[in-house]
Amino acid sequence: MIGNRVRLLLLSGTAAVASIGTAHAQTAGTTAGTTINNTAAVSYTVNGTPQTTNSTTASFVVDRKVNFTVIRDQPGNTQVNLGQTGAVMAFKVTNTTNGTQDFLLDPDQATIATGLIPGTDNFDMLNLRAYVDANGNGVYDPGVDTAQFVDELAPNASVEVFLVGNVPTTASATQANVSLHVTVAAGGQAGTQGAALVPTDLNLGNADNVVDVVFADDDDDNIGADVARNGQGRAYGAFEVATHNVALTVTKTALVLSDGVNTINPKALPGAVVQYCLLANNATLLTPATGVTLTDVIPANTTYVAGSIAIGLPGGTCTLAGAPQDDATSFNAATKTVTATIGTLAGGASTAVSFRVTIN
Repeated sequence: MIGNRVRLLLLSGTAAVASIGTAHAQTAGTTAGTTINNTAAVSYTVNGTPQTTNSTTASFVVDRKVNFTVIRDQPGNTQVNLGQTGAVMAFKVTNTTNGTQDFLLDPDQATIATGLIPGTDNFDMLNLRAYVDANGNGVYDPGVDTAQFVDELAPNASVEVFLVGNVPTTASATQANVSLHVTVAAGGQAGTQGAALVPTDLNLGNADNVVDVVFADDDDDNIGADVARNGQGRAYGAFEVATHNVALTVTKTALVLSDGVNTINPKALPGAVVQYCLLANNATLLTPATGVTLTDVIPANTTYVAGSIAIGLPGGTCTLAGAPQDDATSFNAATKTVTATIGTLAGGASTAVSFRVTIN
C-alpha cells in the first residue's frame, strides 16, 4: 500500500496550469521595458485530498527592438529655379520600434554615389537644413516648423520632415542630389534631444532585468552609406533646375497718334508722331525671367521724341497715358537706341514699354 500518492499534473494529460502575464500587445510589439511575469499553478492529491500550489515566478523585461523607416514623401524631384530660396523636399519618418524614440536629422549631400538618383549631380544646395512638421499639416511653414530633431515619436507613429535650402545662381546648375540621414536616439524626455542609441553587445547573454537595445532595421542602400542593423536610415531625392529658359515673347506694334493735318484717323505723314508699343509676355507659369531689358534702335527717317519712354503701363498694354520712368529707361542719341529695364517678369505676366518718334 502506498501511504502518500502524489500526482503532479504539469504540461500534459489533465494538468491544470495557469499563466499570469502583464504584456501589452502593439503593432510594433510589446513596449520595451515591460515586465513579463509567469507563474504555473500546480494541482495534486495527497491521500485522496486535493492540493494546489504555485511555482516560483519567472520574470524578464522586454528588450528594445529598434526599427524605423525613412522615405521620400513626394512624387519625383523638387523643381526649382536658379536663385530660389526656401526650396522644400518632403520626407517621412515612421517609428516601428517598440518604444518612444527621438530621431536625429542630418541633411546630407556628400555621401550620395553617382547613379543612385537618375540625372547628373552638379551643384550643392546652400544652407540645407532639416525641419520637423510641427502642426502635422504636411506643408512646410517657415517660423512654425522650426524643430530640427524628431521629439518623442511614439511606436507606429509617423512624422513629416522637410529638407529646406537655397539654390545658387550658377548658370550651369541642373541637379543637386540630397539625402535625409536619420539616426535613432533615446526618448523619454520631451523637448530634449536624446543621445544616439548604442546597441547592446550581442555576444553577451540576455539579462532578464535589463532592457537590451537591438538594432533590427534591415534597410540597405547598397552604397555603404546606410547598412542593415545600424540604427540609421536614409532616403534620397534631388532638387532639379528643370527650366533654364522661359517662353518670353515681345510683340511690337506702331500707332500713328497725330499727323498735323487730320484730327481723325491720322496718317503716317512727314511730321507725324508715331508711338511704338513693345509688349513683353512670359508664358511660362511659375518661372520668372529676371534682368529683362528691352533695347530698340529707332528706325531710319524718324526722330526720337525726348522723354517719351513709358514702362510698366497698367494691364500690360500700351496706352497713351503713363509717365516716363527715367531711372529705368534711356535713349542713346549716338546709337539711336531706346533702352528699358523691366527687371523681373513673373511667370504668366506681361509688361508693356512704349516710346514715340516723329517721321522726318
